[in-house]
Amino acid sequence: MIKRIVKLEFKKNKTKIFKEIFKENYMKILSHEGCEKLELLEDINTKNIFFTISIWKNEEHLNNYRNSRIFKDLWKKIKLNFCNEPNAWSTKII
Repeated sequence: MIKRIVKLEFKKNKTKIFKEIFKENYMKILSHEGCEKLELLEDINTKNIFFTISIWKNEEHLNNYRNSRIFKDLWKKIKLNFCNEPNAWSTKII
């Protein structure tokens, strides 16, 4: 299992747009082959910082998603709203 953690920081006036885009695409991502779980978290002190946490069966499934049309379309929409580069980690539970 791979637990993918992505930190996203948006322009302050673009957080609502991001939440809407995420909500519209949640089931598409979750239903992608190999995706076991998907969560969106919002920093409690800095309202324009979000984290996505997803669990994938393995790295191949994660990479298939990252190369998919769903991801490419979603990324194209949200990256316009970033105020900093996103950070991502692929981790495993020990």
